[in-house]
Formats: sequence, C-alpha cells, structure tokens
Amino acid sequence: MLRRGFLMGLSLCPLSKPLLAQFNERFRPASPPKTATGTIGGKPVKIEYYSPSMRGRKIYGGLVPYGEIWCPGANWITAITSEDAGLEIGSMKLAKGSYGIWVQPTEKDWTAILNRDAKAFHLDHDASKDIGKLTMDLKHLDAPVESLTFEIRSEEHTSELQSRLHLVC
Repeated sequence: MLRRGFLMGLSLCPLSKPLLAQFNERFRPASPPKTATGTIGGKPVKIEYYSPSMRGRKIYGGLVPYGEIWCPGANWITAITSEDAGLEIGSMKLAKGSYGIWVQPTEKDWTAILNRDAKAFHLDHDASKDIGKLTMDLKHLDAPVESLTFEIRSEEHTSELQSRLHLVC
C-alpha cells in the first residue's frame, strides 16, 4: 500500500510543475514588495515599497486624482530608512530611523510629504504626523515605465531619490 502511494505520487510529479506555475501566476501580488538601496552621505539608505503597475490605466489625474495626497506605492506606506545616521532632505533634518513618504501631485508640480508613521496603510494619511513638505523636481521620461520604481542615485557630493512611473494622459 505504501509503495503504491509513493509510486502514484511520483507519477504526478510531471504534472506538478505546470500546475504550480499556474498557481503562482494566478496568485502573484498585483503590487509586489520591492526595496531600493543606496548611500546618501556615505551612509546606507533603503526604501521599501509595493510596486503597482499601470496595466493600461491612466494613473495621474485618473486613478490618482490631482490635488489629493497619495502614497507612492500600494498596500502599505512607502518608507525611507536610515539606521546609521540622520538624513537631510531639503530643509528637513531627520534623526536616524524610518519615515513614511506621501506625495500630493498636481498637473504642474508635486509635493513630497515626510511623515513619522512608516507603517501606515497606504490610504491612511495622518497629517498630524507630517514632518515637512518639499516641492519635487519633475522630469518627463523618454519611455514608459510599467511599474513604480524607486532609485537612490549618488554623485560625489549629492544624492537624489528618484521615483519612476510613466505619466499616461
């Protein structure tokens, strides 16, 4: 009996790979978790976020209305973390730790908002925990980017955080 069960299970192995692939594709998260790492001022920094995709949708001025505060990501707040040293972002001087990132897009410019709550649900912005705001430099992309992507780029004396998701109008 045990041998027959083992042989039956072994005979199903060739079927398991295609079934597992179908299962993984069907239940893959629409906005998978991602992490961007880099250095700012010689210190390691990471950004943890969930990466939504356009999937043919109009994002800015559509899914993300102009003038409203939005979490640049999905599921949970996008968080920037520096455990080794504080950060200076614009005129804000932040102690080491983690901070939530929110944005307020308009048709002409965007405002980044840093928040003390680095664990918030992506729809639960609490303005009483805002630390500060700064105007973002926007650049149009030459080619579409299907999924939200963060990058930390470091030059000799400066660092910049980039967020990319193509503007579909």
